[in-house]
Order: sequence, then C-alpha cells, then structure tokens
Amino acid sequence: MKKIGIIICNRYHTCAGGKCLRSLRNREGAFALYEGEEVELVGYTTCGGCPGGNVEYAPAEMKKNGADVIHLATGLVVGYPPCPRL
Repeated sequence: MKKIGIIICNRYHTCAGGKCLRSLRNREGAFALYEGEEVELVGYTTCGGCPGGNVEYAPAEMKKNGADVIHLATGLVVGYPPCPRL
C-alpha cells in the first residue's frame, strides 16, 4: 500500500480537496502512477503561505505519519498565478 501526503497552496486553504481526492480515487493525473495499487491519504495541508515555510515542515510530519510520497497539488504547481517559490 502506498501512503500519500498532499500539499496545496495556502491561497486555496478553504479547498475541500474534491479534485485531488477524485483524482486519487480514479488514479488520474499524477496519481495514475498508482494504477492497480492500494493507496491511503495520510496527510493534506497547505504550504503555510508565502514564502512557504510549511513546505519544509509538513513533509517531515507526513513522513512521521507513514507517508511514502508527497504530492504537490495542481493549484500549487500551476495555479493562477503559479507559485513563485517553486
């Protein structure tokens, strides 16, 4: 079983994660890597806002909670505007 954490841009801190969770469930987009595999979401948080201080802290915490891999949500990577810190 692959355990996954997701980090989203703080601009979307009120996002309920519907598109991320649907993509994970349907193994679409970046989650297509896990086709045929069981997955468990073990963490979902924001970057903490610019300049993204939580990006260093959150993955370590997610790893402590068993995360094997951390995904950056689409809004963080290609949002409007995209994150200037990545």
